[in-house]
Amino acid sequence: MRAFTVREFHDFIEILEERPERREELRRLVLTDELLKLPEMVRELVEAQRRTEERIDTLAEKLESLTARVDALAEAQRKTEERLESLTARVDALAEAQRRTEEELRKLISRVDILTKDVSELKGDSLERRYRERAHAYFSQLIRRSHTLSSDEIAELVDRGIREEIITDREGDELLWTDVLVRGRSRMSGEEVYLAVEVSWGVGVEDVERAMNRAKILSKFGFKVLPVVAGRGITPEASEMAEEMRVYRVLDGRLIGDLA
Repeated sequence: MRAFTVREFHDFIEILEERPERREELRRLVLTDELLKLPEMVRELVEAQRRTEERIDTLAEKLESLTARVDALAEAQRKTEERLESLTARVDALAEAQRRTEEELRKLISRVDILTKDVSELKGDSLERRYRERAHAYFSQLIRRSHTLSSDEIAELVDRGIREEIITDREGDELLWTDVLVRGRSRMSGEEVYLAVEVSWGVGVEDVERAMNRAKILSKFGFKVLPVVAGRGITPEASEMAEEMRVYRVLDGRLIGDLA
């Protein structure tokens, strides 16, 4: 096969430049199908790259939006936690204040209880002294020619009772705690009687029981003894018990109930 001369090569180039269809024909002869498809493949690749970049841009926008929303959520969570911490601190402060208030209230209640007890004891002592000093007036509906036994007289009576084994030591101690012991003549029979009196500002069941018990102890000496409760008022339960046990009730110096 004869080789191209330089002149022939230049003539061939001129023909290709003047005849584009010849260039295309030469291209088909020289290039393979794969190489011929390469421009189309490159265009497709460029288009695919463009679409990929568009999708990346879209995803980037969505990611940016999502990041902003996450940041906003994190900020909202931070503010919520700050509010919760503030609320917790306020609740703790309120609980501490409540604890101090309750403690002060307990102290106040304790003081009031002590004061109430002291006042009750003072009122009871004052009332007891009045019944002891004015027995002739308060118990005039039960006895006449009344005589209130002094502490020494009661102690002497108890000593004799224990010495002569009329009462026990325990019964003697119980008798010594009697609020008022009065001796006189019964308004009904004229015989000598004793009044075993329990005095309380507000007479309760315990007062009725003590009056009855101490009257029984005193009766062991052979005396006729009447159990009496005295005060400014009496509970319904105590009043009912006194009536059943035949314990006399004297309220504000006035005999309550039947004298029989």
